[in-house]
Amino acid sequence: MLRMFLAVLMGLMVSRLAGAERVFDFGESKPGELPSGFRAFRAGTGKTGDWKLVLDEVDSVIQPFSSKAAAPAKLPVLAQLARDPADERFPVVVFDEETYGDMTFSTRVKVVEGAFEQIAGVVFRVVNETNFYVARINTADGNIRFYKFVNGQRTPPIGNDIALKKGQWHQLSVSCLGNRIRIQLNGKEAMPELTDNSFATGKIGFITKSDTVAYFTDARITFKPLETLAANLVRQVLERQPRLLNLRIYGRTTLKPDLHVLAAKDPKDAGMPAGETESKVFKENQAYFAKEKGQAIVTAPLHDRNGETIGVVKFFLKPFTGQTEANTIGRVLPTLHEIEQQVGRSDDLSAE
Repeated sequence: MLRMFLAVLMGLMVSRLAGAERVFDFGESKPGELPSGFRAFRAGTGKTGDWKLVLDEVDSVIQPFSSKAAAPAKLPVLAQLARDPADERFPVVVFDEETYGDMTFSTRVKVVEGAFEQIAGVVFRVVNETNFYVARINTADGNIRFYKFVNGQRTPPIGNDIALKKGQWHQLSVSCLGNRIRIQLNGKEAMPELTDNSFATGKIGFITKSDTVAYFTDARITFKPLETLAANLVRQVLERQPRLLNLRIYGRTTLKPDLHVLAAKDPKDAGMPAGETESKVFKENQAYFAKEKGQAIVTAPLHDRNGETIGVVKFFLKPFTGQTEANTIGRVLPTLHEIEQQVGRSDDLSAE
């Protein structure tokens, strides 16, 4: 009965997390390099990690039907190779391009070497370099543990003892739904469900400890997409104003400092670079009016609460009787002001 209940609970969590999936294909980058989109840092003490792609034999997750099956193929896997034995040294690498809330993140991990420690796993809900959750395995002591870093301080670990072997691939999975955290190892519940309110969203990645050399492969995440303020504003404005054919909000971010689309009616437009008109409006802090293909377009500067230009809003309107440049701009100004009242600073637009 308990197994059936856990299976049903797992199914409910997976169904609620369904929505989007990202598979990390390490084969798209060259061996010897850090995969695109990843950033390495070190928590604790000691030297930074040496994260790069290497070739390693990766056996299939499906057991072969014949004992004469071909040997596992050598594929690119993400490796941490530095062997600094500092006791509280935690090399970390995170996927820096997206933030997640409710999600299931899984990977296969293999501890290769380690004279002092044989510890490797995943980090999740990484807020910054000093605040994040950890789920990891230890093949030397035979256990799995969960802990967190809060303002750089590591909390006491909790978990279970489980027989594990060095040099073998192990499937590690974490699921977050609100403040609930579930951890699985090799397809089984590794510990009772956890409840923690420290971090609601964050990035995901991988971690080792001390002199551990470890490999990671078959990483993927299913998640409920988070909505940025820019996306939320676009959605709300379009719902309230049916005469608007489209709306785009342009801005700049730390990872992408050039002016680009942060949100639009069509999500595929996100990331599109600003054109000459948007760049001119941003630079000169002046609205621009144009007509094309049966629509009127107003491109206006977007200001923060201090009056500084932080972006551009582009309105696409249906034509109306007696339309002029002045009355078209006049129609969009109240909406522009509503948007500006909800934006404290530039970072707010792209923050989830």
